[in-house]
Amino acid sequence: MKILLIGEYSRFHNSLKEGLQSLGHTVTIVGSGDGFKKYPVDIDISPKTSNANWLIIKIRHALFKFLTIDIAKIETGYRFWKQRHLLKGYDIVQFINSWSIRTTIAKEKKCIRFIEKNNTHLFLSACGTDSPWVESILNDTQLPYTILTPYKNDPSLKNAYTPTLRYIREDHKSLYAFLYNKVKAVIPTDMDYFIGLQHIKKTTSLIPTPINIERLEFLQPPIEDTIVIFHGINKTNYLKKGNDIFEKALEIIKDTYSYCIEIITATSLPYSEYLKAYDRAHILLDQVYSHDQGYNALEAMAKGKVVFTGAGKHFKEHYNLKKIVAIDATPDPHQIAAALEELILHPDRIVSIGKNAKDFVEKYHNHSTVAKQYLDIWKA
Repeated sequence: MKILLIGEYSRFHNSLKEGLQSLGHTVTIVGSGDGFKKYPVDIDISPKTSNANWLIIKIRHALFKFLTIDIAKIETGYRFWKQRHLLKGYDIVQFINSWSIRTTIAKEKKCIRFIEKNNTHLFLSACGTDSPWVESILNDTQLPYTILTPYKNDPSLKNAYTPTLRYIREDHKSLYAFLYNKVKAVIPTDMDYFIGLQHIKKTTSLIPTPINIERLEFLQPPIEDTIVIFHGINKTNYLKKGNDIFEKALEIIKDTYSYCIEIITATSLPYSEYLKAYDRAHILLDQVYSHDQGYNALEAMAKGKVVFTGAGKHFKEHYNLKKIVAIDATPDPHQIAAALEELILHPDRIVSIGKNAKDFVEKYHNHSTVAKQYLDIWKA
């Protein structure tokens, strides 16, 4: 089949592409590479001119501040439309979310109409923020916490949550409804999205995030005198990921165990640099407010790291796990510090959990196996 994947988050569509290619399919990714992360795409629509130098960026910000016009969105839409002749004749098109192209809402709808008219079947992935999911977690009373918990506890954080809360504005809700009516199904990639979207008619069963294990070396550094803990910070998602909670936990343990631990902190690195930055680590601190693992966590698990991430009740029950494959990180720095201390005092557990993590990713997240699950839903 000929498959078009629109948009990219955290290398999700690249890994799915590699899985589909291993099964003999032709796959094209169109997108901007997810900002500073710089993931590869086949058809690049990133707003290069709007980000060419500091002066243009300053002018862009001024235009947005005074006229609410974002020339980067306009340029992105222009680049997509200019290359639309390359976006025809696909059997399957999957959008990574309702705002996959990242242009103005009006232009986004125009582009979606073009895609619908010139291709066969459309699908929508649920692997990131979108309107019904944000509404769901804003009103959630079942889960102990979500990425919106800090905002719900302290509404003064509203500005920090603008990228998430934009999805409950009427323009984005309208865009979601527009695309939803054109797709055959909505496909959740982890427990967080499945729980939040299971009430929606077109939501399918959960398909795990694809990971290309062949490109990830199992890398468990020997544990000698020092245990290395890696904390990767994305400034844009600092509160959503719970980086502040992790920093408090590290403060609790670092003085007591300064003689036997090393803490590596990296901030907003491009993807290729991020992968290398934690090679020496035994433990990786990923995110706090989730109930499953995101892409970075799964890649680190495939490399044999002990990852602090979403790994609680819903996750364990879904996969019927008997072994620990990751450490469930809750929004409690003392809980995280205690779990870190347990690993520092019993380093043999780092080795065993790291091996369990690798086995888990190989069993459930292998990119070729996951690609087959997508094909089953696309062909249904």
